[in-house]
Formats: sequence, C-alpha cells, structure tokens
Amino acid sequence: MQTDLNAMRREFTSNGISRQQMNGDPFVQFELWMKQASEANLTLPNAMSLATSDADEVSIRTVLLKSFDEQGFVFFTNYNSKKSQQIQSNPNAALLFPWLDLERQVKISGTVEKISTLDSIKYFSSRPKDSQLGAWASAQSSGISSRQALLSQFESMKNKFKQGKVPLPDFWGGYRVIPHRIEFWQGRENRLHDRFVYIKAGENWTIERLAP
Repeated sequence: MQTDLNAMRREFTSNGISRQQMNGDPFVQFELWMKQASEANLTLPNAMSLATSDADEVSIRTVLLKSFDEQGFVFFTNYNSKKSQQIQSNPNAALLFPWLDLERQVKISGTVEKISTLDSIKYFSSRPKDSQLGAWASAQSSGISSRQALLSQFESMKNKFKQGKVPLPDFWGGYRVIPHRIEFWQGRENRLHDRFVYIKAGENWTIERLAP
C-alpha cells in the first residue's frame, strides 16, 4: 500500500534572517532562539533529536537538552542504553531542534564526552524522586517480559530507597555534545530558506550562508 502525501504542503511565511542578524557566537545565537522558542510556548522547546551510530546501525531518538554553554550541549541517560553503547563505539553525534511552529531548525554536529560525576549528581538530585527511582528501575534498551515486570521493579526500588535520598546510579549520568558545526535554518517562501552554518576553526567560528 502506498500513501500519497503530496497534498501535505505548507508555504513558509517568515521574513527570514540575514547575515547581519546572526551573532558571531553560535551559543549566543542559540540562546536567543531557545528563548524565543520558550516564549512561543512550544511543546518542550528543549526536546531534540539525537542521532548516534556504530558499525552496524544509525539510531535516532528524542531526548531533552538540560543545559548548554560554550562547552556544549548536555543530556542525561542510562550509560548502558543503546545510545550510550553507540557513543562508546563512535563518539560522534548529531542533534536537531525542530521548532517547526517558528519555521526554524537548529542542526548540531560534534563529538560526545561524559560530564563529571559531580555534575551528574547535581542534576540527578534535582529530579523528582519518582524520576530518580525510575532511573534505578529501568535497564534502558534491554528486553523485558512485561510492563508489570517494570512496575514491580519500580516498586522494589521505591521500597529499597524509602528512607533518605536516592543516590545516583553508577550506570546513569550526563553526556556533552561538543559542537564543531551548528546550523540555523529559517523557512522562507518558495522553499528558498535561509541557512547559516557556524564551523569551528581553531578557537574561533566561521559563518557561511548555505543554499537551501
């Protein structure tokens, strides 16, 4: 069966962006766009697609950006998950922020490193307790017999840590994507979109306009 999606079209109406409007620092530019996405009340503006790969497969999934600065973009996960196994095999990744209601996208490519255990502890301690317990209960990406088995494990963790604080699991923590390429995409009419890419050159960034 083939489904024809040709009729699903939308004309972009943005006024676009110019080189003069782009900040010389891509992190400042990203902060501005993230602020505008938040103010536009988009659903989870910090949601990003994360692409990783190994010798056998390319994988993509949605994760949440939890912090960023000039060092890179940080997310958290189980260190035994499929994404982590692929990162260990190939420490290169790509991120995509699809802010389509604003007719915008941000694409990021870079290398991946673990953040410090101290920074992981700081973030983990800020999570709701049930989310902390969920991290302990889920052997992420592994097969399970049923949802009931998962809930039983959650209840087991709830009982185990009913007194005091929930500690950081040694298999859970943060990664930082250190970018070497950041592209800002703004939709324009007639599919003549504006695209500006920042490329790391030593300690500095160059900016280039790309054809749509």
